Amino acid sequence: MLTSFSGLAAAEQAAAPVPNKGDVAWMIVATVLVILMIIPGLALFYGGMVRSKNMLSVLMQVFVIFALTAVLWAVYGYSLAFTEGSAFFGGLSKIFLKGVTPESVAATFSKGVVVPEYIYIVFQLTFAGITPALIVGAFAERVKFSAVLAFIVLWFTFAYLPIAHMVWYWAGPDAYTSAEAGAAAGATAGFIFQKGALDFAGGTVVHINAGIAGLIGALLIGKRIGYGREVLKPHSVTLTMVGASLLWVGWFGFNVGSNLEANGVAALVFANTLLATAAATLSWVAAEWLARGKPSMLGAASGAIAGLVAITPACGFVGPMGSIALGLIAGALCFWAVSVLKNKLGYDDSLDVFGVHGVGGILGALGTGVFASPALGGTGVYDYVANAVGEFDILAQVTSQAWGVGVTIVWTSIVSLVAYKIVDVTIGLRVPEESEREGLDIREHGETAYHL
Repeated sequence: MLTSFSGLAAAEQAAAPVPNKGDVAWMIVATVLVILMIIPGLALFYGGMVRSKNMLSVLMQVFVIFALTAVLWAVYGYSLAFTEGSAFFGGLSKIFLKGVTPESVAATFSKGVVVPEYIYIVFQLTFAGITPALIVGAFAERVKFSAVLAFIVLWFTFAYLPIAHMVWYWAGPDAYTSAEAGAAAGATAGFIFQKGALDFAGGTVVHINAGIAGLIGALLIGKRIGYGREVLKPHSVTLTMVGASLLWVGWFGFNVGSNLEANGVAALVFANTLLATAAATLSWVAAEWLARGKPSMLGAASGAIAGLVAITPACGFVGPMGSIALGLIAGALCFWAVSVLKNKLGYDDSLDVFGVHGVGGILGALGTGVFASPALGGTGVYDYVANAVGEFDILAQVTSQAWGVGVTIVWTSIVSLVAYKIVDVTIGLRVPEESEREGLDIREHGETAYHL
């Protein structure tokens, strides 16, 4: 009996999953790619679109927000987002990364396949870093640097972390050994995950979340001086093109890395990310050409970002033709949002955070429910109890997706509103009028981007 028990224990020990070196190497590369898309990608994309007197302020905001959220993520963010707790918040079991060692592993999407927990932590850190940085584009050129940082700490803690937990936290595929075990494991997952919503790489967590926070900020803070009366043109479309290109390249780390494994699904995600972005670029350019008579470089860059946003939640669930369809819709829809909807509603979303990330993210989230259908070339949804792709119902899946969209909009709207108000009362959100006229580079940071 003792011999049998020892043999069983040895077998279980031998069966413990070990990270594949290829997966580990890919995840390190993917993480670096996402850092590249933030600094310098996002910083240059935004920086080129503001006036030259505010160039450094935007670069500084993106750069420092990334550093700030990286530290917060390690101190408490990872624990609150990716450990078991309630359906809305994780727990404190890994605060200060307690208990994480080089031998710790995190589950992937295949049974018996893991990656080192440290690389999972830093990969997810990059998502936590880029999401708050996206928001600043909505109120660029008019907010105090101290106010930006204070708002980001509040928003990161009470909006990003719970939404990430609600959408992405689950016990992992190995917990789904039977229907009963699957039901028990499902009960510990995040609220939106339990509703069945799909978000492969952050359409809900990153883009809708940031887009809504940006819209609330633009409405509360108000328009820039001269908005609607003066020409507030981008000071360097060249830099915006460079930034958009870095975003496009880095997005492969963002989306493909979210597969956590270097396998066939990763190849599908790569193809989908490339095709949707290309389609959205063409769609935006075509719509702009028809509406305004000329296709612009700024439009092409914006169309690419719209495509990247829209395919993000769907990239692991749709087929290549579905990705092209999503991209074509996203380019035209987001162009309408930033050129028609914004003017009709009269808000000053400086760099179109809501028009591209909010609208594109909502489209992508709902579109995932349609184009993930195997009947339309999608992969369907894998059933880890049956170990096979389950039956797919488009209406049911779109309903699940709508849960994710609706909860995110309501939650982040409330948190954003409260956070902006707290910062406004304690620090003050907006710079004085003379500072806005002279530019934030000199007034907030004491330096300038150019010495010509």
